[in-house]
Amino acid sequence: MGTHRTTVATAWMMLVVVLGVLSAPCEGKVQRPDYDDTGTPEFLHPAWMASIPDSRSLSEVTLPGTHNTMAFYGGALTECQSWPLGLQLQAGVRFLDVRLRHVAGNLTVHHGVVYQRAHFGHVLEDVARFLLERPTETVLMRLKEEFSETGDIYAAVVGYVRRHARWDLLWHSRRTPTMGQARGKLVVLQDFSGPDLGMRYGSLDIADDWKVPTLLHVPQKWQSVHKHLAAAAEGNKARVFLTFASGAGIFAYPNAVAQRINARLYKYLSDMAGVSKRLGIVTMDFPAAPLLKMIIDFN
Repeated sequence: MGTHRTTVATAWMMLVVVLGVLSAPCEGKVQRPDYDDTGTPEFLHPAWMASIPDSRSLSEVTLPGTHNTMAFYGGALTECQSWPLGLQLQAGVRFLDVRLRHVAGNLTVHHGVVYQRAHFGHVLEDVARFLLERPTETVLMRLKEEFSETGDIYAAVVGYVRRHARWDLLWHSRRTPTMGQARGKLVVLQDFSGPDLGMRYGSLDIADDWKVPTLLHVPQKWQSVHKHLAAAAEGNKARVFLTFASGAGIFAYPNAVAQRINARLYKYLSDMAGVSKRLGIVTMDFPAAPLLKMIIDFN
């Protein structure tokens, strides 16, 4: 079984490398109002949560997020973001999607087979630094095991928190906090077994139709996004809604899907500008600063 798994992983890695080379962009980086694959946001919005009332439940806050937050390497098939984590937070991102490979107690950041040149400690240090500088803010972080199958990352996560941040940085409850309770805290959305480190990821109302086989399937992907955003606006205000606007497939790389879905999302939100509406967490690949600001303004 181990040999077979190694062979499959090697073959997949070779495919990723080949497709990454074949898909290397022929033109420069893009910075549009809806899509940005440059290294720097157009502008920053680091303390936008300061104006949200302390009494408001986090489930009633509309906030932007990034899918596969740390996926910067591996070619067009696996790269989902271009801004470093610190800049994502400064630009207004408040939901992070972090995938960890667990080997002998070590937690390295992966997107599938591709190592993203970071470990969980790097993520925690960036988040802790940001929250120390911006105590009015909170960060939600989905944690998921990826490219390992131990099913037991709890102790490793706890060890990293104690070494690279501090224990009281976390919101230690399954309950959804109010904004006042969450300020200065990292709210773990726990997508793994073990005692409570934070809220359970599975308790959220989630739309993550990530499979987009080809670019011809983008309209179906957008329908899923549109439907769930409408549901978030009308749904149970005590429940956190999470909509993934990201998607990919062998013939539809994350950047190509994001250019098309982000444009639709930007127009959809522009048409509702000026309205106070709960959209929940809106998670994207390669978002642009104006799109993040537009999402934030629904608060």
